[in-house]
Amino acid sequence: MTQTNKPLTRLGMILDFLKGAKGFFLLGILFACLSTLAEMLRPKVIEFTVDGILGDQSFVLPGPLQLWVDRLGGTAALLNMLWLPALAVVVCSLLAAGLRYFYQMFTVKGSETFVKSMRDKLFGHIQHLSCQWHSTHQTGDIIQRCTTDVEMVKTFLSDQLVTLLSMVITIVLSLVFLFRISLALGLISFASMPILIGYSFWFHQKIGSSFLECDEEEGALSTIAQENLTGVRVVRAFGRERREQQRFAQQNDVVTGKWIHLGKYLCTYWFCGDFLTGATMLALLCWGCVLCVQGNLTVGGLLAAASYLTMQVRPVRGMGRVLSEMSKAGVSMQRLLAIMSAPVEEDAPGADTPAMDGDVVFEHVNYAYPGHPELLHDISFTIPAGTTLGILGGTGSGKSTLAHLLSRLYPLPPEEGRITVGGRDIQGMQAQWVRKNVGFVLQEPFLFSRSIAENIAITRSQTDMEEVRRAARAACLEHAVDEFPSGFDTFVGERGVTLSGGQKQRAAIARTLTLQAPILVFDDSLSAVDAETDAAIRANLKQYMGRATVILISHRITTLRSADQILVLENGRITQRGTHEELSGQEGLYRTICQIQEGKEERGDGQSE
Repeated sequence: MTQTNKPLTRLGMILDFLKGAKGFFLLGILFACLSTLAEMLRPKVIEFTVDGILGDQSFVLPGPLQLWVDRLGGTAALLNMLWLPALAVVVCSLLAAGLRYFYQMFTVKGSETFVKSMRDKLFGHIQHLSCQWHSTHQTGDIIQRCTTDVEMVKTFLSDQLVTLLSMVITIVLSLVFLFRISLALGLISFASMPILIGYSFWFHQKIGSSFLECDEEEGALSTIAQENLTGVRVVRAFGRERREQQRFAQQNDVVTGKWIHLGKYLCTYWFCGDFLTGATMLALLCWGCVLCVQGNLTVGGLLAAASYLTMQVRPVRGMGRVLSEMSKAGVSMQRLLAIMSAPVEEDAPGADTPAMDGDVVFEHVNYAYPGHPELLHDISFTIPAGTTLGILGGTGSGKSTLAHLLSRLYPLPPEEGRITVGGRDIQGMQAQWVRKNVGFVLQEPFLFSRSIAENIAITRSQTDMEEVRRAARAACLEHAVDEFPSGFDTFVGERGVTLSGGQKQRAAIARTLTLQAPILVFDDSLSAVDAETDAAIRANLKQYMGRATVILISHRITTLRSADQILVLENGRITQRGTHEELSGQEGLYRTICQIQEGKEERGDGQSE
């Protein structure tokens, strides 16, 4: 495993995602600061023009600029060259725009690099999470976190964070220039800052939980949509279109109500922010006029002060939106952290890769899924290498759980027994090695949205059509596939929707056969095929598998009768064991099922694809 279970914080997660993107973001921040500084020069040019050129006020320029003005003939000469200060304003604007271009370019590069890293690491981490974790998390919610929440964090870091820094720089610099113009005007502007900032942070804390509720409800809505799109055939078959539409509409109403409630909070905040900034602007203009009348402030100074306050008002008014996005991003980061901090599967120290062609032994195995009562009780049996074991039992008896434990899809606690292969505990082996050597045909076969050939050869790094055809032939699938217009290149659609149930099962069997594992598990994988095809597949498997150890889990006696040993499970316990001949002559569940199925065969009842 490449993943490790180290304690993870939200900051640590973001810094890990930022690898490779930090340089771009730092350059973006640098150019954002320079762009803001360039914008701050325009009011000074206006003040100099009004007071120093058009008026008779003395105006001291920085050393190099003052020397240049003196060479032109002083401020009096500039009265006939007003195009120069106008040009200076244009140059400042163009400089700010140019610097803003570089700030946006570096920010975009940084954000896209960041989001690529985030998606890659999220997907990679999810791939290594245990089946237990996946069983307790809804697919729709996981997709919501990996799409909407990722986009929210990206938007914040690529836009809002740098914007927030630019806002802070603008506010600080404008205050500095305001205080240099007039202490009174600087104090008026500064007086509203603590109130607005304090209110903004209070608001940020208040709406955080509301954003979390909205995201969770949207995750539930995504789950409903995903379930219905995946199971559209079931919905149509049972005429549940109206009910499912009502279910979706009800959840959509909940989501809409949450966002409307949140919108009311946002509107209240924006109103208060606009009122406060508007009152500050009115107070500054009124007091500035008084100072001008008293001769304590020049007209150019008042115009410059108004310009700086306008520059200040813009980020102040936008701070509400930025803080709102910060709240959303904070919630999204927490939801992503819940995934990234979930423990991945880890091999035991010193885990190795021994040969797995020996006897399979279950020793006093007990097991319970998390949050559920114990399912398996003191299970012990041995499967000699190269033999076939059949397992029969009712629904919920623990048949599939035995297969899950053998392939280490679920971990077996040390105190709950042992599973060995060739005398070696599988918990001491590398998990990937175990799964490579335990071919598993799931009870519910899953096919990817790819061609039939790609689905069968998915266990191999390259598609070998000769091997694909050989496996398909053993699974009695080759003839059916050849009848398709595109043959093995036929696209099966999402979850194999274009294939019948029997064809999907046979494709899954063929896929497992290409693994050429020494241990093969068939979990009720022939339930969707007719008895004749079942017999043909079993006959082919004997030739194809060679000396493989086989576990057959089935409800069908005809599938199990040729097994070297048969176990009967009832309520998580082994109640019977033996060959078909031995068990059919004993009182118990096996003979009962055998008589029922033999009766069906006599009546001509059977299963078909």
